[in-house]
Order: sequence, then structure tokens, then C-alpha cells
Amino acid sequence: MALRVPQAGGPQLFKEGYKNLQGLEEVILRNIAATKEMSEITRTSFGPQGRNKMVVNHLGKLVVTSDAATIIRELEVVHPAARLLVLASQQQEAEAGDGTNAVLIFGSELLQRAEPLLRMGLHPSEIARGYEAALGAALAGLAGLATDAVGSWASRGDVLRAVRTAVGAKQHGHAAALSALVADAVLAAMPRGDAARFNVDNVRVVKVLGGALAQSRVVHGMVLPAAPVTSARRAACVRVAVFACAVDAGQTETKGTVLVRSAGDLLQYARGEEAQLDAAIAELHAAGVGAVVCGAGVGDLAVHCMNRYGMVAVRCPSKFELRRVCRVVGATPLARLGAPTPEEMGYCDELRTEEIGGDRVTVVRQWAAAERAGRQRPPFADRVAASPLATVVLRGATANALDDAERAVDDGVNVVKALTRDARLVPGACATEMELARIVHAAADATPGVAQHAVRAFALALEVFARTLADNAGVDSTALVAKLIAAHHRAEGRGAAMGFDVESDHEPCLVDAHAAGILDPLAVKQWALRYATHAALTVLQVDQIVMAKTAGGPKLPKQQQQPGGHWDNDD
Repeated sequence: MALRVPQAGGPQLFKEGYKNLQGLEEVILRNIAATKEMSEITRTSFGPQGRNKMVVNHLGKLVVTSDAATIIRELEVVHPAARLLVLASQQQEAEAGDGTNAVLIFGSELLQRAEPLLRMGLHPSEIARGYEAALGAALAGLAGLATDAVGSWASRGDVLRAVRTAVGAKQHGHAAALSALVADAVLAAMPRGDAARFNVDNVRVVKVLGGALAQSRVVHGMVLPAAPVTSARRAACVRVAVFACAVDAGQTETKGTVLVRSAGDLLQYARGEEAQLDAAIAELHAAGVGAVVCGAGVGDLAVHCMNRYGMVAVRCPSKFELRRVCRVVGATPLARLGAPTPEEMGYCDELRTEEIGGDRVTVVRQWAAAERAGRQRPPFADRVAASPLATVVLRGATANALDDAERAVDDGVNVVKALTRDARLVPGACATEMELARIVHAAADATPGVAQHAVRAFALALEVFARTLADNAGVDSTALVAKLIAAHHRAEGRGAAMGFDVESDHEPCLVDAHAAGILDPLAVKQWALRYATHAALTVLQVDQIVMAKTAGGPKLPKQQQQPGGHWDNDD
């Protein structure tokens, strides 16, 4: 019997505490399981019938939403493979403004379809080549599925048709009301003659608690969710000064000592401070300033001085809102209290206070061309153009309902921004995905070698959108996919627009998405396919994970880890 000689261990490459995982079972299949678990969280929130998630973040804030971008932002995902899908979804949000859940679902489905191929013996590189070939065929077929386009950004009907599907996916019962609000706000903020210069920052949202969503409206101009601090509440055709500092008595940067010998010295010191602030306000009034917007606090003494001159003062604590106010009135924010130059002043046609529900808001706006007819404006007002900024004032019963409505409005505005770069529209309701699945299946039949298995897996992964919509709507997903496949293989050529009717009761029903006006931007589908496929390929081609030991101090003693225990209470 041969004697087994023990061998010495290999070289120590890493410090103590490192984790080194490699191989099919430890790395690739575990990564696929992690991405599947990540997609299962957001999959049930996909589509108009998607369910809400209740998330309590690390700060204790409660978020109730079905928006995938908000869910993954509030969750702290630490698994590296799941983080790759999250990063791809966030990039989709930044690029197209919609389709974040589609990236998570499709990327995870690609990896799950690759798992049986890996167990069959296919190399990850062969699967990657098949997925890349399938992606090319899908993108080429997607360009030919465009059935409509936004003809004119000055047409309310065209804008309404473009944003209705994106808004309806978040607020199914209120899609008509919110789509109309988004369309009106976009028409007010759209630059005339050059839609590519459309800025999503020119459409902002103000949430006022109370009332119903049907009471929401669009205001052409800036709406500040606060009333003026002065007694004057309204001004017209006034010059505006914007200060980023506080409108109050000056404070020294260093500590100082004032020697007061008598009560008269104290009275004179207080009067000198008052006279200095009064002189600053008088200087503003002499320069023609009738309204002041302040980014910091407005002192009581300053309010008293402004009331004497009949000036309007509004506090705007957010620096982002202050920048928008400057864009509306054409002013430059000043860092010191004093009279601005004519170039630094802004102009406002109308500044008024309105009461919405139980809250008072301040509206800052410029008159449109139709409103200027027959009205006298000062000569210096011509240098400030009509404001392209529009505000959507949302009403709702709860803060969570208002937050969800705001996310729906943001998605609609972001879709408009994507359509200004590519105005083509494709059928929605999963019609485009099922037609792409048919195209990729045909490409798989023409692909030689083992790569055809990966191409066919890509086509099967495209069916996950229809299955997910059916599961969330409570209908049989297998029956729906069978009906859609049969409809898209018809010889008449009309099957390319057949999609799923989410209003189906028990049996899945089909609908012509183009005829029903269910349209999605082609650019959103295009970027979602790219980001999901590239993220899946990145995860698939990882064969080793090396994780360092987490930095930090020593672990807490067991007494402190137990409820009510502490390390000072040792027996």
C-alpha cells in the first residue's frame, strides 16, 4: 500500500479574510440566482396592473410605490451581480427616462435562459456570441416596427398620444387626467421651432395636499409653495431682485466685542443697525425694485422696511428653485445685500398669491403674447422673453399618492425628451416584444452551430414581458402567449400590432395596439434591449469573484448585541 504524502498548501496570495469564489456552481449560477431574486422584487410592479411595494429605507422613511426606479433607489443592493443590473437600470432612467423595470426583468430572464445552456455544456463565450447576434437581429427588426411618429410638437393631440402610455403604466386609473396635464405643461415649455432644446427642468411639479387629482392644473410660470412674507401680496410689471443671501442686518464673520458705557450707547447701537438696513432697502426701492426673492431668511426688521415701501418679498430656500426663478425673471442671484445693476435685475409681469386648498402659493410668471395685447409694459421688460417654465400643481389626499402622481408626470416629461431626439413610436402592450421574438426565432433557424441555442433563448426571453403582464393582471399567461404567437404569425401582416388588453377579466384578450393608441417610444425599447443584454453578458462572463474583508472596527461584544445588554454590565 502506497503511503500518501501530504502536500504543502499553495502560496498565500491574499490577506486573511478574503473570499475567493470560482467555477460554474460558485460564481455563475449564484450570480444568476441573485439577479433572479432582484428581478422578482420589481417584476410584480410591471405594467398598469403592477402592485405597489412598501419600502422602509435606512432613514426610516416609508415609500409606497410601483415605480421600479424608486424601488431600486431606496433598496441597498450589495450583491455585485445584482448591482450590475441595478446600474444598467439606472442608466436606462438617465438615458430614456422610462423602461427601468424592463431592463431588470429582461436582463434577469436572459441569465435564467442561459442557465440550462450552461448545464448542457455550452461555454459562456458561445452563449455571449449568440446573445450578441440576437441583439443585432432584434435592433434591426425594431427599426422596421415603427408605425407612427410625433408630427408636430405644437399639436396637443400628438403630444397627448405620445405620453399617454408612459403615464398610464404608472397611474392606470388617472391616465387621461395626468396625460392632459403633461401635454399642457410640455406645450408651454417647448421651445418654438427647435424641439431638441427642450429642457425637462422647465416642467416642475408642486404638490398641495388635499382635494382630488382631478383638481390638478397647469400654471404657466413658477409656483412657489409659500406666501410672501410681506403684507403686499400682489405686484404687476415690477423689477425683481434675487438674493442668495439673507435679507437682514449684516453679521460679522469673526466674533467681536462692543463696549457699551450707557443706555444711550445701547440705543444708538440698535438704531445704527436699523438705519443701515433701512438704507439698504431704500436703495433697492430707489433703483426701481418692487419685488425681492430671497434664498435665505428675511428678517423682521427687513419685512418692516419693505412694508413701508410697498415691496413684495418671497422666501425661496431651495437653491434649485432659486435658479428656476432667475430663469423666469431673467435675473442674476446676488451674494450681497445691495441695489443690483440694471443687468442684474429681473422683470416680472405678474406676481400674485393664490390659495389652493388650505395652502397659499406664490405665482411668478410672464405674460404670453396674447396677454400682452392692449397692456402697457415698461421699456426694459422687452429684454426678458416669455418664460418657458410651466408648473403642474398636483392635488391628492395623501403624500404617497402625490409622490406617485409626481413620478408619473416625470416619466411623461422624460418620454417627451426622448422623443425629441427620435420621434418614432412602436406598438405597446407587448406587441413589439412578441414581434421581435418572432424575428429572432427566424434568425435562430438561420444561425449555424451551437450559437443558435443562445439566439433561440434570447427569443424565448422576450416573451417574459407578456407573461409578466398577464400574471399581474390575473389571467393565464400561457394562454396569452399562445394567442400572441398565433396572432404574430398570421399571413395578413396585421399581427405585428397585436398586444395584450390589460382590461381582460379572466380569459386573455388581444387588442390592436396601434388602433387603440397604445404606443411606446422606439428609443426607450432600443436602449432597454441594449442595456439589459450588455448587463447580462457582463454577469455571464464573470468566472471568479474575489471579495476583500469588510473594513471596520472590532465586533461588538455579545452583551451589547443582545436586547438591553451592554458591555459595561458584565457580571
